[in-house]
Amino acid sequence: MLRPFAAAALFIAVTASAAAPPPKVVAPPTVPHPIAMFLATLSSGGKQKVTFKAAAAGTRFFFEESAGVTVYVYDGSGYRKETFLKSATLASAMKRYGAKP
Repeated sequence: MLRPFAAAALFIAVTASAAAPPPKVVAPPTVPHPIAMFLATLSSGGKQKVTFKAAAAGTRFFFEESAGVTVYVYDGSGYRKETFLKSATLASAMKRYGAKP
């Protein structure tokens, strides 16, 4: 009596694991040294989990974190901080600068 139940449970477990999509990998194959050091610093050497969103539009780069959005402007050789929008979201900051999220 237990065998059909065990077989059914095994079938369900195998089917469910086969149907689940693999986790999305977003890590690039290479990372420039300054970016790697920035990410390491951002997460305090791996001690703190970090969640952020980022987007670029025109000459601006938008970096959203839990406190708000930092807006950077391209100066010809890189991006420099233009302003910080406290409590803003990526979408609202981009809209403020005329960019579409």
